[in-house]
Amino acid sequence: MSGRLASKVALVTGGGNGIGAAICKRFAEEGATVLVTDIDLESAQRVAAEISAAGGKAEARQQDVTDPDRWNSVLDAVVSDFGNLDVLVNNAGIGTIMPIEQETLEGWRRMQSVNMESVFLGTQAAIRVMKDHGGSIVNISSIEGIIGEPLVPAYNASKGGVRIFTKSAALHCAQEGYGIRVNSVHPGYIGTAMVADAIGTMPPEQALAFQQELLTRIPLGRLGEAVEIANTVLFLASDEASYMTGSELVVDGGYTAR
Repeated sequence: MSGRLASKVALVTGGGNGIGAAICKRFAEEGATVLVTDIDLESAQRVAAEISAAGGKAEARQQDVTDPDRWNSVLDAVVSDFGNLDVLVNNAGIGTIMPIEQETLEGWRRMQSVNMESVFLGTQAAIRVMKDHGGSIVNISSIEGIIGEPLVPAYNASKGGVRIFTKSAALHCAQEGYGIRVNSVHPGYIGTAMVADAIGTMPPEQALAFQQELLTRIPLGRLGEAVEIANTVLFLASDEASYMTGSELVVDGGYTAR
């Protein structure tokens, strides 16, 4: 532990599993007080307990990131309990495989609500409580917000929205002199339950073919690990990235380099 986030208070949405859990643990290892939020309170409590057992500082909160009132109540409670918020990671998200001809308007809207509109709500709420002292907002997008994929049009749209929204928010905060940096991270294919569950919706033969082809398209020849994304987010959250705002960091094993 080097204390790269010592004395900082950080909130991570979707912190109960996968990339979110890895981010929470890395933040705590580097000295942050971590608010682990998730729509599934039990998963958030489990991660917070693991952090505490390892000597870190963490609390769990239930949060539906699509609910604007819940955003305000969670952040007001953080400020009341800890004095301020220094870091927000908008990580909560969903992913489904559904080509454009089969996608429904209901499915499309749900994807935009969870993946993109929640990032707007979280960023707006965080600016309200950060603008007097500065901070770092990190939005988790995806390589699917940069390139197209025929199987996930709704996901493409949601993550592309996160990418360009991040730049807009970064410019606003810089223009206003708030001292808030806003950046995005774009993971490639990471070995998480969300990726496995999405592939699992395919017929078995199609899923196997997809996985085999996928590995041939990743120059490093493997799926990424959640901690590899967490380390990137840690850098952006820390003062080491003090001259970075409106940036997008791609962590994909070389997938988009072709």
